[in-house]
Amino acid sequence: MHATLLGIAMLAAAATGATAGDASARPAPAETTVEGPTARDGILTYTVTSRYLKGPNPVEVLLPDRIEAGKRYPVLYILPVEPGTGGRWGSGIGEARRTNVHNTFGLVCVAPAFDTTPWYADHPTDPAVRHESYLLKVVLPLVEARHPALARPEGRLLVGFSKSGWGAFSLLLRHADVFGRAAAWDAPMMEQAPTKFGMAEVFGTQENFERYRITALVERQAGLLKDGAARLVLLGYGNFRTPTEGLHRRMLALGIPHVYDNATERRHHWESGWFAGAVRRLMELAPAPDGKTGAP
Repeated sequence: MHATLLGIAMLAAAATGATAGDASARPAPAETTVEGPTARDGILTYTVTSRYLKGPNPVEVLLPDRIEAGKRYPVLYILPVEPGTGGRWGSGIGEARRTNVHNTFGLVCVAPAFDTTPWYADHPTDPAVRHESYLLKVVLPLVEARHPALARPEGRLLVGFSKSGWGAFSLLLRHADVFGRAAAWDAPMMEQAPTKFGMAEVFGTQENFERYRITALVERQAGLLKDGAARLVLLGYGNFRTPTEGLHRRMLALGIPHVYDNATERRHHWESGWFAGAVRRLMELAPAPDGKTGAP
């Protein structure tokens, strides 16, 4: 199956009642194309070609086993930590399937892929390295048009570790009106310059990096976040215990409510045992009809 995402985004907006300020309502570029999905081992895979990335890339989707007619499900965006669909650090969507979080919590799990090191930013000069735009303008409209997604901030959740843990926090902090909650495990949250871990390939310049620097974003968004329910889950540790503690202390000083646990050492890997607990903590922060929080 082959389609342009412009039509898909328009259908998503009409179906969900999204507004012009909502990422799901922003039409993707007409040259974006989608093929599929194909199905294997319970995972649907779309192949997406977009001007925001260098070539075709998969978007993997794991649905709950039982879908109720008319019901909308929160979407968990499982952000990759390396280019492609897994390898050195395992598979995020594979771990979602193994731990059964899609059924336990009633989640549509989505794993986009990128053809360059994923740091969830837009490069300042290279139009084919724009991870943030790809996620917001291509992946979200695709998912919300083709699946029973809850297309509101409380229905858009982010989880990642290392680079993608940074990405989960930067996406929520930069787009708090689009995403509801984010969880990060073992991420280098205190980096102050794009000099490590392939950052330069995506951020390009220090000036551009400043737009995404986590320590700057928490200060910028403290006024928005400090008076509401917790939306951030900060966990460790494997390689980055000290940076995790550093961001925790920074958010405490700013009065930003968050969930924090940095006590258990694990392997720096999708499959080292942290994932299901991170998802559970995200769901425990879900707003209930009475305005309180708690897992469904």
